[in-house]
Order: sequence, then structure tokens, then C-alpha cells
Amino acid sequence: MELGTILITGGASGLGAALVHAVHAAGGRAAVLDKAAPDARVPVSDFEAVDLSDTRAAERAVADVAERAGGLDGVVTAAGIDSCGALDTVAATDWERVVQVNLLGTAAVVRAALPHLKTSRGRVVTIASTLGVKAVGDATAYCASKFGVVGFTRALAAETAGQVGVTLVIPGGMNTRFFDDRTEQYRPQDTSKLNSPHDVASVILTALRQPPGCEIRELVVCHEEEPSWP
Repeated sequence: MELGTILITGGASGLGAALVHAVHAAGGRAAVLDKAAPDARVPVSDFEAVDLSDTRAAERAVADVAERAGGLDGVVTAAGIDSCGALDTVAATDWERVVQVNLLGTAAVVRAALPHLKTSRGRVVTIASTLGVKAVGDATAYCASKFGVVGFTRALAAETAGQVGVTLVIPGGMNTRFFDDRTEQYRPQDTSKLNSPHDVASVILTALRQPPGCEIRELVVCHEEEPSWP
């Protein structure tokens, strides 16, 4: 199935950037929402700089990209941040920003994209985490946001059945720069037990290429020794 135009949040780095590459390699068109500019594979017309914690700005960015692209055929909400630490040690603004970007930003982007996806019979792919189904300490903001993405996506699938495809992807740790700004205690001890984002992107591509009526509702993709799964 042809991909068409796929809107990717967080497409300038990590999993999002890997997905941009995968979409282009498969003959699709990747549009990107991110604070930073993506690489040269994404034309300026297919990029909107936006802080996804500002949900109204996120909605406007989706509308602008969709108008220039002539619609949307898919959305992947790959943007995500974290702020590790015990609840009473993480600054309130940092804690809340994690929820704003990971959960509220996801909802805002999907909300704005739905009219276009209903027209194209397109697909939403949300990116949760294994920490969206298994809670750990010093990650209350991240777990809250990703548990929220799981619930949001399952409810969205029920709400839009027969109109829009919806897939929830639950990845384990990936070998990206996501961990770079953490203190040592919150970094993976063995990076060989992290999946390549390109491998995860190929799984997402499989979900995006399903024809209308065929649903891959949920996918878990992680390293065989992922500590947070099962």
C-alpha cells in the first residue's frame, strides 16, 4: 500500500528521524513537527518548527503542514521527553512539561489531524513505551504520560473504528540521544541491549502500510533482554 504523506512529530532526531528515512525509502512523503530542523531529506515546506508543549501551536502547525501537503495519510507521534528523579525532587515545571509534550501534545496533534485522516482513511500511530504498561520509580512523569498515551490510543481506536486506522506502538529502550542529558544513574548500563531506532521504524512502517479495514491495534517491540518487559 502506498504511504502518501506521513506527519511525524519529533522527526529531527531519534526514532522520528529514523522514521523519516524509512518513509522516504518506501516512496512516501514525510512531514515533520519538531523544535529543531530535520535533515535535508525534508523540504522546508514539509517542516514546521513548534514546541509541542504548546498544544494550540501544535494544532496550528498540523493545519499548516496539511494545507501545504494537500492532506495527510498518516500521523506518527514520535516526539517524547523525560525528566528523571523522585517526584519531590523534579521541578514542577519540568515534570509538567513531560506530560504536556508526551500526552497533551500527542492528543493535540491527533485532534488536528483527524479531519484529514478521515478523508484519506489514514492511520494514527502513537508511540507509548514499555513504561506505559510497567511502572518504575523515579519516572512518575514519564510513566504518567505514557500510561496516558496507552489509554488515549485505545479509546481513540474505539471512537474512530471504521473511519481511521489506529495503532499503538510500545517500544523498549532505543539507542538514541534520548539518554544523553541524564545523570549516570539514569542512563542504560549496557547500550548493546537497546534496539536500533531504524528497526523500530521498520515495524511502524508495517503498521502504516496496512490497508483500510486491516488493523494492527498494538505492537510491542523491544530488545530480547529489555529490562522493563514483561
